[in-house]
Amino acid sequence: MTHDLTTPGAPVPAEQQEREAAITREVLASFDGCTDPRLREIMRSLVHHLHDFVREVRLTEQEWNAGIEFLTRAGHITDERRQEFILLSDVLGASMQTVAVNNAAHGDATEATVFGPFFVENSPEIDLGADIAFGAPGQPCWVEGTVTDTTGKPVPGARIEVWEADEDGFYDTQYGDDRIAARAHLFTDADGRYRFWGLTPTPYPIPHDGPVGGLLAATGRSPMRASHLHFMVSAPALRTLVTHIFVSGDELLGSDAVFGVKESLVKDFHVRAPGTPAPDGRELSDRSWTQVRFDIVLSPEGS
Repeated sequence: MTHDLTTPGAPVPAEQQEREAAITREVLASFDGCTDPRLREIMRSLVHHLHDFVREVRLTEQEWNAGIEFLTRAGHITDERRQEFILLSDVLGASMQTVAVNNAAHGDATEATVFGPFFVENSPEIDLGADIAFGAPGQPCWVEGTVTDTTGKPVPGARIEVWEADEDGFYDTQYGDDRIAARAHLFTDADGRYRFWGLTPTPYPIPHDGPVGGLLAATGRSPMRASHLHFMVSAPALRTLVTHIFVSGDELLGSDAVFGVKESLVKDFHVRAPGTPAPDGRELSDRSWTQVRFDIVLSPEGS
């Protein structure tokens, strides 16, 4: 009697089960000499779950090779401007799961969400009320709010990094030149307040011309992200927050490609008609603009 050992759900003889279990035990035992207890824990758990996955789906050698080829292509397309493995982590929900594990709820602290692949170190510093667009196309958006701790105390001097895509759905790093646009950092004032001009967020696709895009297409998923503006906020003795705000009413809120939307982060971007006076007196001539408020609450460090 023969058994189909590569069909999920097909019965696996006891002798075969023991043979497969023995391989797992042997690999797990290979980490017994690891002197770093955390590394040992991680590697043993990884092996345990990976072997269980292979056995559960009865993975074929052809499928395993296809997986290796996929990861190889992800490595080849990754460079200093593009991180395909972050995209892979994002679309599998691993990024958001890691965020959830590492950002437990603490009072009314602002919720965290995915970092994304487009953050750049050493963004230009702007004064309060200045414009982060630096020539990027899009509808002007006035953003303001406060940064406080969970007791309600204002946080002066908090560093706020902000970055976003332009109205065409591209970040500056995707243009292949040296432009710096739609990103900057600023600091809160003595009362924990901040304000700046940005662009009204618009939906855009994550890069989908590589292996991750092929995975999404093969599984019938969209590469589109809901409209959003990135924030990273840090201050001494407080937990650094990485988050976005999303545009209320965006039809993509329920199908964000990287699962980053949280209800508390959906904000009203109020549309102001041409000719409406700007909060800082900026002359916008015949252009419409939007206005949003985002009050940020930081948790204690280590919470």
